[in-house]
Amino acid sequence: MDSFDKTALTAAASQGGNPGWRSTQYTDGATAMTHAESIALFKSLGAKFTPELKSPAVEMPFNGFSLHDYAQKMIDEYKAAGIPAADVWAQSFDLEVVKYWIEHEPEFGKQAVYLDGRYSGDAALNPMDPASFSPTMQELADMGVNYIAPPMWFLVTMEDGKMVPSAYATAAKAAGLKLITWTLERSGPLTDGGGWYFNSVKPAVHNASSYYEILDVLAQDVEIEGMFSDWPATVTYYANCMGL
Repeated sequence: MDSFDKTALTAAASQGGNPGWRSTQYTDGATAMTHAESIALFKSLGAKFTPELKSPAVEMPFNGFSLHDYAQKMIDEYKAAGIPAADVWAQSFDLEVVKYWIEHEPEFGKQAVYLDGRYSGDAALNPMDPASFSPTMQELADMGVNYIAPPMWFLVTMEDGKMVPSAYATAAKAAGLKLITWTLERSGPLTDGGGWYFNSVKPAVHNASSYYEILDVLAQDVEIEGMFSDWPATVTYYANCMGL
């Protein structure tokens, strides 16, 4: 599990902080891998790839290494490993990075995923108000974006006591954008409404069965292409149940 202890005073002590409901079953003996090493491992297992280019922790360019160099390096490691572009869904919260891939690596750009983080700041997006979408869904599509990935609560709302697709979901589909969403099981127990990831449908969230309910709406009504989860084995089970 990705976690940290923000009260730690050393790097070693920081490697903890898991809440009690999360598993540490797979941490014993685990070692960090380079991106290239992870590609080789996943390739050997017959898996496909959903890498996220994280925001730089330093100001770019850094020692002459630009943001575009950084974006290109990630793609180059897939090309060096002989991975077909069709097996890679490269992701970024930075729209400029996604546009770079679309322009300079068009085969990878076809499946580049714009992670939509427009939920904070002075111009925060309201998923029920298309006037707040900047750029609009159609403008994103015109840029060549094919996949957009917002948090779950962007895609669902309440209507007559039921979970239904949001205006955001409807607008994305109308523009021909394919939807991926996150994160199904990051909230922990759902007895308190599910927290941030479920904030648009809290009145309908009471216990663990709500995982199935929201996933059913996302799969059947919103028609998502995929779902991220912190528990891959469980979400595979959900996906099989829901026909994703």
